[in-house]
Amino acid sequence: MAREAATERRRQILDAAVKVFARQGFHSTRVADIADEADVAYGLVYHYFSSKENVLNELFTQRWKLLLEAIDETDRTESTPQQKLGVVAGFIIDSYRYDPDLMKVIIVEVTRAANSFGRTHLDQINAAYKGIAKIVADGQKDGTFRNDIDADFASMTFYGAIEQLLSGWIFGLIPGSERDFDEAQELLVRAMCEGLDKR
Repeated sequence: MAREAATERRRQILDAAVKVFARQGFHSTRVADIADEADVAYGLVYHYFSSKENVLNELFTQRWKLLLEAIDETDRTESTPQQKLGVVAGFIIDSYRYDPDLMKVIIVEVTRAANSFGRTHLDQINAAYKGIAKIVADGQKDGTFRNDIDADFASMTFYGAIEQLLSGWIFGLIPGSERDFDEAQELLVRAMCEGLDKR
């Protein structure tokens, strides 16, 4: 019972941190802000997390682990390379669709912060690129995709395009309705796969 209560309290703090980081930005957020949002005592945040950096680390690690698992599970299916890329794109776009504040925090405060927080997570970030590159490379081996485009380059281009879409939605630069999410996923995967198609 005590363990369940601790898990729930930890989750409460993490959920509050997502809201505050998304609203104020990581660097402008104080631990006291997280405590206020979670409606808990200031010291309780430090009971579960050593710092706000530790909180951000936990948020990123949890979400990125799900992405890595999704890429791995998709790669192990009998789907075509095009279908696999579609599933990966769908997972990332749906992550934003259903939890935009968390994805805003991850994109703005981690993956685009290569000179600060993101640098400490480069291995995890690169693991996602490598997983996508493997899907492309396997498509090249079976003759689905052309061989004159480096798989690592294709992977970075693919993920970069998705991240740019998410940034457009995060900052309100492009429309973000349910239809827009679906169309963006379809168009992105089609553009990528047509560019990789063996001619």
